[in-house]
Amino acid sequence: MGIKVISKNKRASYDYFLEQKYEAGLSLKGTEVKSLRAGNCSMTEAFCSIDKNDEVWIHQMTIAHYEFGNIQNHEETRKRKLLLNRSEIESIKRSLATKGQTLVPTMVYFKGSKVKLEIALAKGKKLHDKRETKKTKEVERKLRQGIYE
Repeated sequence: MGIKVISKNKRASYDYFLEQKYEAGLSLKGTEVKSLRAGNCSMTEAFCSIDKNDEVWIHQMTIAHYEFGNIQNHEETRKRKLLLNRSEIESIKRSLATKGQTLVPTMVYFKGSKVKLEIALAKGKKLHDKRETKKTKEVERKLRQGIYE
């Protein structure tokens, strides 16, 4: 039962220090699953939130219309419910309240036949942190290519 990655949020690791990761299920409609199987998903502007009923939601994750769908096709950027255990939700809630963190979606993938979303507790990076990350990635890339010998 391997995983098949549908979409990754590359901006998340650039803009945030990703600390603790969670795996959540997604509550989806049929045409959304078919569209995800075709690889039509974008998470560039997506974010997660916890409402007053202690439910976790993902907002602005774009799943394109299924091309063979009918008039019951889904809305592209609707908010979708994330399926997590009560203890995980409480842990996330405590971290968001005390440590000044945010909840960021990082990856959507199939695990077996189920659609899963990886979310992470994250702290924002400052500009100098982003520059430092970029420099270290550049050095690692050059080392792999054998430029620095």
